[in-house]
Amino acid sequence: MAAMPDLSFEDACSGIVCGVDEVGRGPWAGPLVAAAVILDRAMIPDGIRDSKALTAKRREALAATLHEVAACGIGVVEAVELDRIGLTAANDLAMARAIAALPVRPDLALIDGKRVPKGMPCPAQAVIRGDGKSLSIAAASIIAKVHRDEVMTALAARYPGYAWETNAGYGTRAHADALTKLGITCEHRRCFRPIQEFTH
Repeated sequence: MAAMPDLSFEDACSGIVCGVDEVGRGPWAGPLVAAAVILDRAMIPDGIRDSKALTAKRREALAATLHEVAACGIGVVEAVELDRIGLTAANDLAMARAIAALPVRPDLALIDGKRVPKGMPCPAQAVIRGDGKSLSIAAASIIAKVHRDEVMTALAARYPGYAWETNAGYGTRAHADALTKLGITCEHRRCFRPIQEFTH
């Protein structure tokens, strides 16, 4: 059984610490979303862990609670902007926007991943597989995932046929079949090779 995330990384830092994570690097369509979370140690919900280890229902419940008891910021980079600046820059920008959206400026951001993104509005530290180690990063993974899923469900209603309500814009067979039948939309990432195949 995998170890649960804790506050070890947060305890090693002084001042206000936020956790930052992103979701949506790989999908063919939709935005890239990052979240930043500052936990209140007196009101940390039970069961926080990497969003991928949770059911959708549990993620949604935890996200609702976190919005009530923690400071949460969300940063979004839309597909058209991602196409213009590239995936890595979009990742960095979404994280910077998430931190900037917090109600207070943190003294340190714990970033899920191997590198510190460029343009951070505060000092930052990369934590490899951080969503499984740091409670703040795990909380951010939940906020980002739930927010993006809600966005993709709304986009699915606007652009029916691509099954975004179930595949969240990832490259599933249903999504590929829909591209063949319906073509690309303004929500598709034209810089991604699978989408370029449908651009003529």
